[in-house]
Amino acid sequence: MSRVFVTRRIPRVGLDRLAEESVRVRVGQPNDEAPVPRAVLEDGVRWCEVLLSLLTEPVDRALLTLNPALRGVANYAVGFNNIDVDAATELGIPVSNTPGVLTDTTADLTWALILAVARRIPEAHAYMTAGRYKLWGPNLLLGADVSPGGSGRRKVLGVIGYGRIGAAVARRAVGFDMDVLAYDPHARDRIDAAEHVRWAELDELLRRSDFVTLHPLLTPETRHLIDTRALQLMKRTAYLINVSRGPVVDEAALVHALRSHRIAGAALDVFEDEPAMAPGIAECDHVVLVPHIASASVDTRERMAVMAAENALAHLAGERAPNVINPEVYKSPAYRARLAHRR
Repeated sequence: MSRVFVTRRIPRVGLDRLAEESVRVRVGQPNDEAPVPRAVLEDGVRWCEVLLSLLTEPVDRALLTLNPALRGVANYAVGFNNIDVDAATELGIPVSNTPGVLTDTTADLTWALILAVARRIPEAHAYMTAGRYKLWGPNLLLGADVSPGGSGRRKVLGVIGYGRIGAAVARRAVGFDMDVLAYDPHARDRIDAAEHVRWAELDELLRRSDFVTLHPLLTPETRHLIDTRALQLMKRTAYLINVSRGPVVDEAALVHALRSHRIAGAALDVFEDEPAMAPGIAECDHVVLVPHIASASVDTRERMAVMAAENALAHLAGERAPNVINPEVYKSPAYRARLAHRR
C-alpha cells in the first residue's frame, strides 16, 4: 500500500481523496496550533513515499536525503520557499504546489486589509466593545478615503509583484476609482497590456502611491525589498499592505517608520519571523495584524487540499504532477533511480 506523510492536518476532503485510492496516510501533527517536531518530521519522511508538507515545515536537503524511495513532495501552499527545490531537483525529487486556486481569496483579503487600516475598523471595533462610545463627534476615529471621497482626488494604488494575485488586486481597484501603478521586473509586458494599470519603476511607485500592496515571490532580490530607504520614499499619508511573504519587509525598519509617523499605517498578513512579530509592532498605532489568513476561506482551503492530494497521487504513480514546479527533474537519472527503488 502506498504511503503519504502529511506533516500537519489538512481539510478532510484532501485526506478523503487519498483514501479513495487506498493510500495509507499518517498525519504528523493533528494539533492545528502546534509545530511538527523535527524528529516526527524525519520519522515520517523515512516511512513515506510522498511527503505532503505545509509551508510551516522546512523541507531541507538533510530531510530529503533520509529516504532514497521518496517519490515527491506535495506542498500545500502556493509558495514553496520552505523547500530546498534545488536540492530536491538534484536528488531526483519532484516538488509541487497549489497555485491559482487562492488568487481571488487572497486578493479579497488584501482589499479587506486596505479598507480596515484606512478606515480604522479594528480600532473602531475595540472602541465599541470597550464601551467607550458615548457620543458621536466629527473627530471620532478619522481615517483615510480609498475612493476619491470627500476631496474628489483619485487615490493611487501601487502593486508590487504582478502575478495572478497582484493582477487580481489591481482589477478590484477599478471599483474604487483608483489609479493603479504596478512594478514587476518579470512582468513588464503583462503590465503594459493590462487595462487601468500603468508600469512604474519601484521608486516612482513608492513616491506616488497612497496604498502600496506587496505580492512578489520571496527571492534573494525581494528579501527586505521594503527597507528603510523604501519607506522613506513613501508618502507620509501612505499605507503599506503585505500579503506575500514576511521577509519582503524589514519589520524593524517598518516599526521605526510607524513610530516616527514616516508612513500613515500598515496591514500585515505575514511576518518576517513568523509566527513571531518584530518587537514593538503590535503597539504601533494604525496597524492591522492578522495570522496568515489570506487563503482562509472554506472553499479555497478545501480546494488546496484536493490539489495537494492530486499532486501526491501523481508523485506516487510516477506521473508528472499537475502543479510540478521543477519539471526538469523527470528527465534526470536520479528520478529514474527513485522510481526503480523498492522498499
